[in-house]
Amino acid sequence: MKKILKLSLIMLMQLSVLSLVSAQTNEAALVPLPSVDDFTRGQDGWAFGLGLGIEYETEYEGSDEFGFESQPAGAIQWRDGDNIYYFAGEALGWRGKRSETWLFDVLLGFDEGREEADSDDGFLDGLGDQEEGFELVIQARYSLTSDWRYWVVSRLVVGDEGNLGLLGMGYRFGEQLDGTGSEINLVAVFHDSDYANKGFGINALQAEASGLQETSLSGGLRSIGIDYNLRYNINENWQFFGEALFEYFNSEVRDSPIARSSYEAEVGIGVIYIF
Repeated sequence: MKKILKLSLIMLMQLSVLSLVSAQTNEAALVPLPSVDDFTRGQDGWAFGLGLGIEYETEYEGSDEFGFESQPAGAIQWRDGDNIYYFAGEALGWRGKRSETWLFDVLLGFDEGREEADSDDGFLDGLGDQEEGFELVIQARYSLTSDWRYWVVSRLVVGDEGNLGLLGMGYRFGEQLDGTGSEINLVAVFHDSDYANKGFGINALQAEASGLQETSLSGGLRSIGIDYNLRYNINENWQFFGEALFEYFNSEVRDSPIARSSYEAEVGIGVIYIF
C-alpha cells in the first residue's frame, strides 16, 4: 500500500508540471485498441490521466488463493505524431505506429518479485523472498486489416532471471477510433528454464527449508491464455476501463508443488480522469 501511495504522489506531482494539457474533444487514437491507452485526444503534446483500479486476482503465480488489490491507473504521455512517450506507474516507455499497420512498444518496467507472505496459508514458507528487479518489454502488433479489426501480436520480456515470450491474435469489437470499445486476445506464452524455475522451481535449499519436493523445470510452452479489455468514455474527462484474464498452465508447470492451481485468473475495473 505504501508503494501505491508513493506512485500516486509522484503522478500528482507531475500534474503540476503539466498544467497546459489540452482538454479538447476526442479524436483518433494512435491505434483504436482499448488495451493501448492514449490520453492525447489525437493531439501532439502533453496528456495526463490519473485514476484507480481494483483487481481480484490470484495472490501469486500458481496460487489457489485470491484477493483484492488496488492499483494506481493512468499515465503521463507526450505525443509527437505517430509516437507516444509515457510514464505509467512503474514503467517508462515508447510506442509508435509505422506504416499504419505496425505498432511497436518498448518499455522498462519493474518486477516486484514474490514474497513468502504472499500466501496467507503459508504455502510459500521456506521458499524465501525473490528480489525485485527491472524488466525490458518489447512488443509488436501487426494489423491484418486497415481498421485494426484483426491483428497478430508478439511480446518479449527480458529480465535478470529469465525471459518470457508471447504470440497471439486479437479481435476488436465496435467501430470507435478513439481507443474505446472492447477487444479479445488469444495467446500462447513461452518461457525459458530460468524464468520457469523462478516461478515454479524448487532448489535443494528451498526443498529442505519448505519440505516440498525439489523441482526443476525446462523451457518451452508455459500456458495458453485469453484476455478481454474494455474502455468506455463516461463523459469528456472520465473514462471507465476493465480487464479479465485467464491463463491455463501446461502440464510441467501444473506438476510443480508451487502450482496449487492449474490456472491463473484476474478481473479488474477502474476509472481514470483525463486532464
